[in-house]
Amino acid sequence: MMATNVATGLEIEGEDHIRPVNWDEWIRLPIRDQDQAVGTVRGPIRVPTVIVAVNYARVPKKRPKFSARSVRERDGNRCQYTGAPLKPEDGSIDHVVPRSRGGATSWDNCVWASKRINALKGNRLPGEVGLRLWSVPRAPKETPVSALIRNAHDIGDWRLFLR
Repeated sequence: MMATNVATGLEIEGEDHIRPVNWDEWIRLPIRDQDQAVGTVRGPIRVPTVIVAVNYARVPKKRPKFSARSVRERDGNRCQYTGAPLKPEDGSIDHVVPRSRGGATSWDNCVWASKRINALKGNRLPGEVGLRLWSVPRAPKETPVSALIRNAHDIGDWRLFLR
């Protein structure tokens, strides 16, 4: 990407020295002890730890994948029928309209509920057992993909850009 001028590398030497560098200059940068390098016919070239896209028209967004964990996080670790805070092992996904009655496994039909309440409700609608939802289940909003980036390899330079 840098060689075709689609991206620019950042030369980072601490918080106070961050400098964009184009490809022609990048290939001449010295390789420091902390750098990784790739071998080429011209000799080794430093691998950038951070690059910046030159033209970036739109930030891609993504919705979290549907899972028990994401439903629990959306519902704030609370039973959606009692409002009681729950530990992860004390709750489970409940289908508001049971699957046996045509309910879908979707953001709009699933809530986090205590296992005890979920067993009590069974394959009935909440109103049939005297339960009421604390909030209407909805799909979480899409968030910028950049908010989902994790520094799994603990790259020091990334700490300057990630929460």
